Amino acid sequence: MSEELQNPDRDKKTRRTEHPSGWLVLTKNESVPYIVDALLDAPPHREFNQTELAELAGVSRQSVSRYLDLLVDVGIVEALDGTSPQRYRFNPESHVSEALIRLDGAMNDAGVEPEASS
Repeated sequence: MSEELQNPDRDKKTRRTEHPSGWLVLTKNESVPYIVDALLDAPPHREFNQTELAELAGVSRQSVSRYLDLLVDVGIVEALDGTSPQRYRFNPESHVSEALIRLDGAMNDAGVEPEASS
């Protein structure tokens, strides 16, 4: 019996991992949702360095460093020229940021409450 027939859920997950949606690309890394959440809570165009963003998000500086290029590449964050150490800011005008802001508002409007942790 093929592995696909033995474990169809694993095969689906593997295919999703090999050909992820934009949502999965953004959220498959555990720290990224916390970083994005911190950016959505910060004032628009607030400047920060990697250490400050890590503190805002409650993740390690290494996590921010690991995923910052992704956030810059998709336009959620923009690097500021001529800053040392390098500073960044949330870019609420990018297409991805606008979609995240709309999703955040829609979830708030829906009244979805976070589940209590065990």
